[in-house]
Amino acid sequence: MSRFILPVRFGLATSGSLIAYFLILSLFGWHTNVFFSLFNGVITGFGIYEAIKYRKLELGNRFDYREGFTTGLTVGFTATIIFTIFFAIYSTELSPDFLAELSAAWFDDYKDFQGIVFFTVAIMGFATTLVLTLTFMQLFKPSYNLKKKP
Repeated sequence: MSRFILPVRFGLATSGSLIAYFLILSLFGWHTNVFFSLFNGVITGFGIYEAIKYRKLELGNRFDYREGFTTGLTVGFTATIIFTIFFAIYSTELSPDFLAELSAAWFDDYKDFQGIVFFTVAIMGFATTLVLTLTFMQLFKPSYNLKKKP
């Protein structure tokens, strides 16, 4: 159980950062521009990278690919689930006009658009998590190419 405490903490911090970034964008009215969501990958990547790095420092020689990969996925999935829930609450309860503004360019009736948006936010987060975790694990896995020959 204790091996999931660290990634969940980093996932909570990452989701808090994602929510804060979204709310800052909403203050300026930029939250309807989907291109600003590209920075979500940077925020998520930083959280995943730091969690894997911390796990490697914590475990030392016992760190292996499975530990790092599990840590990265747990951080990213936790952050994605929490942010998707926040996004659904924000777009339906706190700012009901948000989806209408967001969908104005693509759809006539945004009620059909709600499920697609929530699904897309979740899938984008999960895909980003998987790709970034696989990428960062290339940095953290032990290299057997550098061993000296006897």
